[in-house]
Amino acid sequence: MNKKTKPNKIFGIDPGSTKIGYGVIHKNDQEEPTLIDYGYIDLRKPLNVGKRLLQLYKDLSFLISKHKPDSIAVESIYFFKNAKTITPVIQSKGVILYTAAKANVNVFEYTPLQVKQTISGYGKAHKDLIQKLVQSALNYKNTIKPDDASDALAIALCHLRHLTRS
Repeated sequence: MNKKTKPNKIFGIDPGSTKIGYGVIHKNDQEEPTLIDYGYIDLRKPLNVGKRLLQLYKDLSFLISKHKPDSIAVESIYFFKNAKTITPVIQSKGVILYTAAKANVNVFEYTPLQVKQTISGYGKAHKDLIQKLVQSALNYKNTIKPDDASDALAIALCHLRHLTRS
């Protein structure tokens, strides 16, 4: 996709080891972004790593097929506090990238710092503030739960704002 083409639908993804947050937003030139869907892919049940990754592939493929996004925005993994979960998150991220490529959807990556900076103007903003700003930007009155889904919507909005600036 070239930078002059504005997407109608952006699929945001927050990678995790057992919960993969997702959020889908829609934007036309004349309107504010609209919330289409959000939730998470639950990978807590499959104990076998291969089955967990296969389940992620199947669930994500279904969601991409259902929503037909113009682009996918995903959080970059650049720093990790918990060494025990870094490998499963990286494995999940690989499946996410593979699934997007197989569906022929362009992927854009943003660090948590970029997402916070774009959404709030401050790269170290707290999660609660980001969630409120996401709700406001999408004109959504309810709390977006779980946090993984809220984070995914923030990533999608970050991508949308980067596209509209270029």
